[in-house]
Amino acid sequence: MRLEDFDYPLDESLIAQRPVNPRDHARLLVVNRRTGALTHHRFNELPNLLCPNDLLVLNDTHVIPARLFGHKRPSGGKVEVLLVRPLTPTLSPQAGRGTPLYSLSPGGRGQGEGEVWHALVRGGIRPGQHLELPDGIQVTVVTAGEGGHTVLAFPIGLDVLAYAEKAGQVPLPPYIRRAPDETDRHHYQTVFARCPGAVAAPTAGLHFTAPLLQALKEKGIPTTHVTLHVGPGTFKPVTCRDIREHQMDPEWYELPVETAKIVNEARETGGRVIAVGSTSVRVLETAAQAGWPLRAGSGETSLFIYPGYVFKAVDAMLTNFHLPKSTLFMLVCALAGRERMLEAYRVAAAERYRFYSYGDAMLIV
Repeated sequence: MRLEDFDYPLDESLIAQRPVNPRDHARLLVVNRRTGALTHHRFNELPNLLCPNDLLVLNDTHVIPARLFGHKRPSGGKVEVLLVRPLTPTLSPQAGRGTPLYSLSPGGRGQGEGEVWHALVRGGIRPGQHLELPDGIQVTVVTAGEGGHTVLAFPIGLDVLAYAEKAGQVPLPPYIRRAPDETDRHHYQTVFARCPGAVAAPTAGLHFTAPLLQALKEKGIPTTHVTLHVGPGTFKPVTCRDIREHQMDPEWYELPVETAKIVNEARETGGRVIAVGSTSVRVLETAAQAGWPLRAGSGETSLFIYPGYVFKAVDAMLTNFHLPKSTLFMLVCALAGRERMLEAYRVAAAERYRFYSYGDAMLIV
């Protein structure tokens, strides 16, 4: 379980800076775990690569434009704020699918303040300081911890999610070496996103289009949804030599009642459960820790999947190509085997597949 065992060489020119258009024309490398065969396709061929009764599990989280630029008052020093999530996340009893999943309990508000958010702030701040964000919105620093981890109190009555949609920027990953533009608000969002709360996209889902989802339905391949709000920890590097010592940052998830029912039925009828992305894998596997049949639930997961893990819920997965030495690459190695994944990545690089968030995809069966 040495960190260097999950390294691989990559030509940086393969890192996609923009997505393929249309998005379902991305390339798709199919990896057969039983035979070791690698075959090359386009993503829109997916209905012909799956079987009727296979079940695709999608993550319906919605990326919020979480990056806000402002300055400290009264000094005028620049700050950069990345909203992470509201403090004290709870499910509103009135919230349905398609409405924000976070509401704030009384403990999530400061005295005389509005919504309170966990954020990452660059710029050197201290508790009690005031920051001015776009449109003249002033926030108060409640706490300031290591690594920029900060608690911010917003003005009374301000809907922070609605404000971020208007004033924020899409938080593109650090390996996309350009400023975000208006097209990213569309491209860095799945077509089935409906539950706001993520600061990074579940990138395997970016390849789906409405026509492709309809084609899958017509082929008898159903889809269902879970939610995992991808946090900044998805880009957290693994620094310990023994990867088993790495700690995952917690992320909020929900496995709905209907999804649990559909997954259980798929298992009973012999269909494969195919997770779309590592986030869907982690929701299903978190729920499966309690055994079968799967039961609906929500909460936080810090599940770290690496080689040696025994999968309990997921039979196959769709995924993108991940960073070397990342927890995401370790997850796919757990599913398909480290040597097989290293070979698949070597072939993908030789064939000039596009890597990372806006890149091409892989189907592991």
